[in-house]
Amino acid sequence: MHDLEASLSMLKNEMILLYIGRGILFTLIISVIAVFCSIVIGSVLALVRNYCTKGLAARFFHALAVIYIEVFRNTPLLLWIFICLVFLPCPAAFSRKMFGLTSVETKLLFKAAVALILFTSSVIAEIVRGGLNGIPKGQFEAAHSQGFHIVQTFRYIILPQAYRSILPTLLSQVTSTIKDSSYLANVAVIELMARVKQILSAANQYNGTGSINVSDVFVLFGLAAAIYFIINYTLSCIVRRMQKNMNRKK
Repeated sequence: MHDLEASLSMLKNEMILLYIGRGILFTLIISVIAVFCSIVIGSVLALVRNYCTKGLAARFFHALAVIYIEVFRNTPLLLWIFICLVFLPCPAAFSRKMFGLTSVETKLLFKAAVALILFTSSVIAEIVRGGLNGIPKGQFEAAHSQGFHIVQTFRYIILPQAYRSILPTLLSQVTSTIKDSSYLANVAVIELMARVKQILSAANQYNGTGSINVSDVFVLFGLAAAIYFIINYTLSCIVRRMQKNMNRKK
């Protein structure tokens, strides 16, 4: 009981709470960037894979999209994190201090974010492709009869319907991406899970007992689990409300 009280006392330490708070901020930054870029890239990949089937040049891009999706979707995220960490060059813009991080930490942040984007975009591409396959061919014919060219057809008719139909599945992948960001702790990126592990390694300095206890593990990792749950559950509630509003308007 004394060990548990000592472990809980760490959560009253303003320095620890601030340190964890910055970890939450970096987790959200990485996740938002990864999700936004992945939706854009994944949508392009889905369109290319679905509709670039006629002509030599189109089939070439179709083959590239298929290879990209299948390679990244069927290999572990952690593998690509380590590959990007070792082999990916970092632009000069990310080789300096940013967001209160050192230049080394900023480089790691960039490389880890790229790995997350590569993996997530391949998964989202298949989700978007599933939505596109659910659009009746009559929608294309109707758009053509109204004088829409191909870009307008996809922008105003096809993609909005596809995104609306895949919203629950897309939300599931977004929450998975937020949770997958915890893998970045393996390459010393200063996001939430990495900071929790760092605090745990020095828990004996903060809990007042002079040693790291089992209760420290439960308290710190329990806190991390609660934070991830709150973030993802809040996101789920927001998206569900948006979906209800869209259904009402429809």
